[in-house]
Amino acid sequence: MQKAIFLDRDGVINSDIGHYYIYKVKDFIINKGIVNSLKRFQEAGYMLFIVSNQGGVAKGIYSSDDVDQIHAHLKAKLLENDIRLQEIYYCPHHESVASCECRKPSPYMINQAIRKYNIDIKTSYLIGDSKRDIEAAEAVGIKGIKIEANEDISIYCDKILKGEI
Repeated sequence: MQKAIFLDRDGVINSDIGHYYIYKVKDFIINKGIVNSLKRFQEAGYMLFIVSNQGGVAKGIYSSDDVDQIHAHLKAKLLENDIRLQEIYYCPHHESVASCECRKPSPYMINQAIRKYNIDIKTSYLIGDSKRDIEAAEAVGIKGIKIEANEDISIYCDKILKGEI
């Protein structure tokens, strides 16, 4: 079985300061501590996943192509540091438009990764900046770590790698 780190995107991987929706590459700024933390997680044998609600697609604010461009940009930036995301899962729906089974706090996206990659829930974590992130983690039995939006995750990386969380 594999151990994994699941991360929310906006507010965890990238800054959402000044923007409610991040859908333009020019607005996509990787948060402090992310690159080093992801590199350390990867070196410690963790698979890396992003699980993100992207309700702006359903609302017509931006398109799935916009999301794909942001994700391609992120993957390229991380590859510059030899960091490889296993997969990026995102929910394009929003409850104001229509209900779905994949929007967090549903554990749907996490469960997809667990099944596809044989993830060990006992040695895996989710780092998120909202209550719904933590609820999704708890629904599948992995440890959820709630951070403040745009917080440097380095301290949590240290604690996970030292076995303190």
